[in-house]
Amino acid sequence: MAVRTTIDIPEPLHERLRRRAQDSGTSIRSLVVRALEETYAEPRKRRPVTGPLIRGTGKLGPRFPVDENPHDLILS
Repeated sequence: MAVRTTIDIPEPLHERLRRRAQDSGTSIRSLVVRALEETYAEPRKRRPVTGPLIRGTGKLGPRFPVDENPHDLILS
């Protein structure tokens, strides 16, 4: 069910809406409804990240290097 609402639109904005509606072959109403739907869309449920973000090939280095200072890796 649709609800009728009256709003005051500044003339320059109304003219831009009218031209855009005319150029796209649609109505001002449909442009406004689409803009509202895009602005106030329901947030999508985000999926958790699974698996590696970067897939690579080649030989992996040691998992826990014993001959390196961990601070050198972080601060370099």
